[in-house]
Amino acid sequence: MTLRLHNFFRSSTSTRLRAALNLKGLDYGYVPYALRAGETRRPGYLAKHPQGLVPALELDDGTVLIQSLAIIEWLEETHPTPALLPADPLGRARVRGLAQMISCEIHPLNNLRVLVRLRDQFGADEAAQGDWFIHWVRTTFDALEQALQDPQTGRYCHGDTPGLADLCLYAQVWNNRRFDIPLADWPTIARVFAALDELPAFTRAAPPAQPDAA
Repeated sequence: MTLRLHNFFRSSTSTRLRAALNLKGLDYGYVPYALRAGETRRPGYLAKHPQGLVPALELDDGTVLIQSLAIIEWLEETHPTPALLPADPLGRARVRGLAQMISCEIHPLNNLRVLVRLRDQFGADEAAQGDWFIHWVRTTFDALEQALQDPQTGRYCHGDTPGLADLCLYAQVWNNRRFDIPLADWPTIARVFAALDELPAFTRAAPPAQPDAA
């Protein structure tokens, strides 16, 4: 199977999907897009993904999968080893919940098109955009830090095997660096990130390691 990953190096959703593909040991063709240049708004890409968002995963038969968590769930179903979700239903629910704290409560409020809208409609300058970004990160990371005090947390978010929640955490911490958000207030998150950053599957997915990094 030939996979083509349509993505942007700095996109946190793209980062989490790259790490998932790496963990699964799947090769893919890397197709970069410059978001600020509007490359995902061009007709060729909109024909693949009408929302004009990244990432999208294109299969060799032309099928295009969208939305990072949906694609990761597809990867889990079609390439179950190594598993990104625990075997037990309660564990799976916990991991999905941790992942969605980031993917549903931080990312939708802090992605590029929201920041641009704040600038264009409400006159938010870079400082105001930064305050907005940091507020929503802190709101969720404070709660996530508490959630990770659960004894089910191990080396990673759930036990000692990296999974779905770790993909989201790793990508979000990288995204936070754009606004110089330190991890000092969240020692467990910092510890998990450091452990993930020792794994080649994650470091190869990190924004600076991508061919379009700038």
